[in-house]
Formats: sequence, structure tokens, C-alpha cells
Amino acid sequence: MLKTPQELLQELGQAIRSRRIGYQLSQEEAAKHAGMSLSTWKRMEANGPGSVAHLIDAAITLRCEDGLAQLFPPLAASSMDELLRRQAVTAKPRKRAPRRKAGS
Repeated sequence: MLKTPQELLQELGQAIRSRRIGYQLSQEEAAKHAGMSLSTWKRMEANGPGSVAHLIDAAITLRCEDGLAQLFPPLAASSMDELLRRQAVTAKPRKRAPRRKAGS
């Protein structure tokens, strides 16, 4: 079942609230630790994050920032050619060893 953006925001707000309570933090303590106003924290728990920055601050405060990278996993390659092309783009160029001076 597809969810509306508002439903997803409410679920996210509820998850933030639940995790905060699990850490036995008041809304005021969590807001202070996250560097945001109490009203912003309350609004985030009620309606979901107001900005990506607030979401990141809340994730760091509630020790779940590692999961943010998983929100947008890369798409699977549709062919071997595409996979090789992606690998070539993301491969880091190798650094050459520094040349030795003559007589060293």
C-alpha cells in the first residue's frame, strides 16, 4: 500500500518520539542536544521533520544517523555494461609512487 507524504511524515515523527522516549530524554533535552528550538522539536514529533537539516540533527541526537544513508540505496545495474560503467566512474584513480631522485 502506498502512503501519502503526510502519512510518512507522521510515522517518522512517531518514530522520533518513540526513540527519544527510549533514551529517556525530554523533548526539551533532545531539542537542546540537537541545537534546535523546543517548538521545532515538538512540531517534528507531531508532523514529521520540517527540513532535512532538522532530520539529520534529530538522527544524530538519537544515535541513528548511520541509517540515513540507507534511505536512498543505489539502483541495481540493469546490465553488465552498466555495472562496469558505474564502477569506472566511481573507481578512484591510483596514485603513482613518488619518483626517486637519481643517486638516492
